[in-house]
Amino acid sequence: MTSTTSSSARVATLASRTPRRGGSAVRATRVLRQFGVVPGLLVFAALTSLPVLVVVLGAFSPESEVLSWPPNFIPSRFTLENFDGLTARVPVLLQSWNSLVFAGVVTASALVLNSLAAYALARIEFRGRIAIFTVLIAIMMVPFQALLVPIYQMVSALGWVNTLAGLVIPRAADVAGIFLLRQFFITLPRDLDSAARIDGAGELRVFWSIVLPNAKPALLTMALFHFVGNWNDLLWPLIMTSDSSVRPLTAGLALLTGSATGVAPYGVMMAGSLVAIVPLVVLYLIVQRRFIEGVAMTGMKG
Repeated sequence: MTSTTSSSARVATLASRTPRRGGSAVRATRVLRQFGVVPGLLVFAALTSLPVLVVVLGAFSPESEVLSWPPNFIPSRFTLENFDGLTARVPVLLQSWNSLVFAGVVTASALVLNSLAAYALARIEFRGRIAIFTVLIAIMMVPFQALLVPIYQMVSALGWVNTLAGLVIPRAADVAGIFLLRQFFITLPRDLDSAARIDGAGELRVFWSIVLPNAKPALLTMALFHFVGNWNDLLWPLIMTSDSSVRPLTAGLALLTGSATGVAPYGVMMAGSLVAIVPLVVLYLIVQRRFIEGVAMTGMKG
């Protein structure tokens, strides 16, 4: 009996000392995966950051070095002459203000109109709701370029060319924003609506006090997408404006021309691109935490 007990103890001791192959394999796989993912992410980040780095260095390089071949990525001296040339060709401050007003007003109006439409499609039962939503999804399949001419004709007939109204009103609402918010609104518990209606709240009260406070991540995500998209938009402002005092910055930079020889001022263009990038980078740094949270929550709940 004693020998049997001692043998069992020795077997248990050896088993405890023997490493678990399954656990070791899992840990090894995890380590290899981490060592594979991190360098891959670093390479991807370097490749995506390279164009921005070229723009930054080119903006502070002399024009002769920007056009040199082979390219000289590190300037021999840092200069501000490209920014001087930019301000001489383009009213940077005025057009930056135009871009801020254009993108800001479109974003604010889209937040109001898109959220109201999304609330109606997600939380209110009415006849034809599915048909309306289906039509909106179908409209998403139509490229903007196909609608550009009729929209321009309507705006021109209203006398809104070269005006803020002509830039903003056709962009005041969009189907993508309605779809994004609608997918988020349908995930919110309906018990909140029922409790508010029992207390006598109307639809606008439920929308303002119940739905919107719980949809801040989705609203912030949509707002950032709208602001960046309209700040960087080129085609619509370029068509709708011919006066430099009304034109946004991106359209103004697109009209930069070279000298009589036809050589484009690449250094000046890089300086203008850097000026256009900086406000977006600052905005993203301010809201990045909420933005990532909103994208994650919208993706999980959609």
